[in-house]
Amino acid sequence: MKKLLTFLASFLLLHSCFAQYDPAKINPKAVQLYKRAMERIDDGNLASAAGILQQAIQTDQNYVEAYLSLAAIYGKLKSYKSSTTAYEKAFPIDPVYTLDYKLAYSIQLAGSGEFQKALDAVNELLTKKPPKNPTSLAAAQKRKQSYEFAIDYEKNNPVKNYLFAPQNIGGNVNTAEPEYLPSLTIDGKELVFTRRINGTNEDFYYSKSNAGQWTPAKPIEGGINTPMSEAGQNISSDGQWFVFTAINRQDSYGNYDLYISHLTPQGWGEAINLGGRVNSDQWDAQPSLSPDKRDLYFASRRMGGLGGKDIYVCHLLQNGRWSEPENMGAGINTPGDDECPFIHADNQTLYFVSNGLPGYGGNDIFVTRKGYDGKWEKAKNLGYPINTINDEGTIFVAADGKTAYYASDRNDSKGAHDIYSFELRQDIRPIKTLWVKGQVSDKKTMKGIPSSVELIDLTTKQTITKVLTDETGNYFITLPVGKDYAFNVNRKGYLFYSDNFLMMNKSPDSVYQKNIALLPIEMNARVVLKNIFFDVGKFELKSASQVELEKLVHLLTENRTLKIEISGYTDNVGKPADNLALSNNRAKSVVTYLVSKSIPVQRLTAKGYGETKPIADNKTEEGRALNRRTEMKVVSQ
Repeated sequence: MKKLLTFLASFLLLHSCFAQYDPAKINPKAVQLYKRAMERIDDGNLASAAGILQQAIQTDQNYVEAYLSLAAIYGKLKSYKSSTTAYEKAFPIDPVYTLDYKLAYSIQLAGSGEFQKALDAVNELLTKKPPKNPTSLAAAQKRKQSYEFAIDYEKNNPVKNYLFAPQNIGGNVNTAEPEYLPSLTIDGKELVFTRRINGTNEDFYYSKSNAGQWTPAKPIEGGINTPMSEAGQNISSDGQWFVFTAINRQDSYGNYDLYISHLTPQGWGEAINLGGRVNSDQWDAQPSLSPDKRDLYFASRRMGGLGGKDIYVCHLLQNGRWSEPENMGAGINTPGDDECPFIHADNQTLYFVSNGLPGYGGNDIFVTRKGYDGKWEKAKNLGYPINTINDEGTIFVAADGKTAYYASDRNDSKGAHDIYSFELRQDIRPIKTLWVKGQVSDKKTMKGIPSSVELIDLTTKQTITKVLTDETGNYFITLPVGKDYAFNVNRKGYLFYSDNFLMMNKSPDSVYQKNIALLPIEMNARVVLKNIFFDVGKFELKSASQVELEKLVHLLTENRTLKIEISGYTDNVGKPADNLALSNNRAKSVVTYLVSKSIPVQRLTAKGYGETKPIADNKTEEGRALNRRTEMKVVSQ
């Protein structure tokens, strides 16, 4: 408020340079109203001050200070259109005197997205009367750059039929207190957020989705919330881990540290400091877990970074500990502040906030995607109106890839920052992501067994996700659509399980439940190799088969006395003799590949069975597809 008063008072110091405007000629009644408006500003009542200034203007329509003060108030209230209108009333009265306010005017224009007019206004100031104060000059030049960026962005990213219409998610979540930092489980059924109580203490609350509505929010159960502040949280995709920032705890390494809690039947368990490898003696905050819980992204102000705050990532090691933090590098981090990372459920799309990359004037939200080589692409600004002339905060994008959540103090908030949802533009969306969950068990005992579960891109051979089940074999794995995947489950002493999700040309809406029974390695145990692919009527292995073939190589290398039969089968389309020959040649192709990988041929047998052993009805395409298969059978241990 004092800044606004100082800004308004500065008008009175400039009256010696008028060209047309003479304050001595202003109606005394209007001057008295102006003084009353200044008193309302001093009391913090901007709305009342604006009303009194309107009265002053009605009393004397040449009252420049009243217009300029009114414009400043509307700007403070983020009523950009009203602010620019007030400025435009003042400018014609005295173009020379009001030239100094072209920068403030340009900011209000940019606030409502009129970037070309904003650029014209600041260019007029810089051409006719560049500020003598170095700080003011630098501010004008920086605004000029941001307006030019906005204009170029709009040219290079044409958007048609996109409506940015954030929706307040309602009074069951939002209150007169500030709510912010939303985080959801991948199924969208649980929302966790931070609420600031009494202006000081930050605690975590949650709400459940019920028939499309959010239930009344409650403090999260367990021992995470304390009389001290906790904030900057992220709940894992499966809802089992909770990572967050806590301040000045007795076991902290710095004033802000990262902690983790695990879900128990009684609620969230004890909060555990992530340790001196992850945390430093500086500010460490804003964690985000990858969907497979193997990567932890966070922001830190630790020594050795590229700027003020940088984004780092730690990887979960086989011993259950986190690796040393890795700086995300110059493609993401800048000499400025880079923070608020959020990794989407697709495990390939990262959103973050930065004031060091070209943008709209403050903290903007950016997106980067991980390429096939594991490297992050050049970060892209999300553009206006998601980013504005104000500082933007965190963003969370749901598994559908299009619904985003963020906090804002828009004019329909319940009192302070509220949580809103909106639809992302198509070009800045992550990949829509489904998920697979189930239990891995021993087929003989039917008891759950801990195993490794992998999802591999069949085109690039890149492992998208790799998770370990819990001790009872339960697993949860995310499944981005738009690609074809191999799905493999492995445990030493068992034949691996293979399946696929061929989603390149379809976008299903259902999730998958897969309970998998692994076969112990023993005589006559057999599995279908679902990721061995051939063209119709041919026996040359397709390149997508390599993922499965390498799993076979690994199995035979790990079990050096194991002997197997590769069996080929067809449907009943065509002549039986041709089908028998085709199935035999396909089995031989697999054996030839294994031999090329130094597996002794004495351990391998190839045999084709043609159409003689169907496992499904050949009257349907689905049945014929199941009959066209390649199997592996154990013939000797």
